[in-house]
Amino acid sequence: MTNAERVLDALGDPTRRTIFKRMRAGARSVGALADGLEVSRPAVSQHLAILKAARLATPRAEGTRRLYTVDPRGLRALRDWLDGFWDQTLAAFKDAAEREAAKEGT
Repeated sequence: MTNAERVLDALGDPTRRTIFKRMRAGARSVGALADGLEVSRPAVSQHLAILKAARLATPRAEGTRRLYTVDPRGLRALRDWLDGFWDQTLAAFKDAAEREAAKEGT
């Protein structure tokens, strides 16, 4: 499984998407990430483990707490994967335009 696939799988869960969105605003503790969610702190920790495995979250120690932030490596992998589709689409458009121009030129 590629890292882009791990990212897509990780973000396929609505709770993980919510956690990820909260991390976009800055470093958050597990408690802050869990606040208002209908899951327990241990469940949030499990979701964070999946986000970390997909390189979407990275922890840093601050005293006795761990603060989680967005890890740009997972986003970079996803963007590279999506850019591959865009590159294929542009190449196909270029080929079609060249064929059309060749038809008009003859």
